[in-house]
Amino acid sequence: MKQGRVVVVTGASAGVGRAAARAFAERGDRVALLARGEKGLEAAAAEAGQAGGQALPVPVDTADAEAVEVAAEQVEETFGPIDVWVNDAFTSVFAPFTEIEPEEFRRVTAVTYLGYVNGTRAALKRMLPRDRGAIVQVGSALAYRGIPLQSAYCGAKHAIQGFTGSLRCELLHDKSNVRVTMVQMPGVNTPQFDWVLSRLPRKAQPVPPIYQPEIPAKAIVHAAGHSGRREYWVGGSTVGTLVANKVAPGLLDRYLARTGFSAQQARQPRDRDQPVNLWVPADDTEGTDFGAHGRFDRKVTARSPQLWASQHHGLLGAAAATLVAAGLAALTRKR
Repeated sequence: MKQGRVVVVTGASAGVGRAAARAFAERGDRVALLARGEKGLEAAAAEAGQAGGQALPVPVDTADAEAVEVAAEQVEETFGPIDVWVNDAFTSVFAPFTEIEPEEFRRVTAVTYLGYVNGTRAALKRMLPRDRGAIVQVGSALAYRGIPLQSAYCGAKHAIQGFTGSLRCELLHDKSNVRVTMVQMPGVNTPQFDWVLSRLPRKAQPVPPIYQPEIPAKAIVHAAGHSGRREYWVGGSTVGTLVANKVAPGLLDRYLARTGFSAQQARQPRDRDQPVNLWVPADDTEGTDFGAHGRFDRKVTARSPQLWASQHHGLLGAAAATLVAAGLAALTRKR
């Protein structure tokens, strides 16, 4: 019986990473789960096994390049050559820039940006000699568009975008068959809003519309199998944000200045005792398994027609061309 691919997912203990790990497992893939939180990793590995795949939980801080390299060695010793590497691990701080301490900003950058660099380096070390493999960078609309209260996270996502573009050009120059693609995400219903460091007066929330993590997970799995595309956009809100930022960035600045603070805060006051995962995982051995979903199940969008359109833009383009050709033929006959 043919075994599935060997897939590495960082940030696999919760949120989008966990949903993606489960989605790969449903295909029969062998999935290595990399994250800091051992409680979440154990639960994610159990889910992946129940979904039909094989799972290898590997506790690791992706900000540590040497530790990521050791983890990659462990994956290949256990499962064999890595076919797909998905970078998703991150942390953040919700606060105005002037309220973020230098060491906090540095830590967000180390995990959210350099963690991707470390994962990509470990993947390329193995994929380039074999001349095959796919690297999927989980991005965000915020990789193009900065918003208030998330300066460290936006900076890191912009850096990932630039780094990935540079690497893609180098791979093309070398005529490598290793592919790198990026998946730009909307606001997602994940536990991060209850465990990132926050100095906001009210509970943090994603900017609506909010999508269930299974939708981005499907996009990640699709991107891994179709990594020749430079990037995928998930959700109509992502498309709207990126188009508006290209057409009228100054106007969007003013709009976000007026709405961005309130849109990212719920009505309830922030719990002063909520866990903070900036330095230590909130789902460690003494902590709680937070799962893939956050607290917004009643407010979410469970479908994304735009995602289907993004994955089938060639088919839609052909259909549009056919309609135009038919219209021109009818017009010619009428004349």
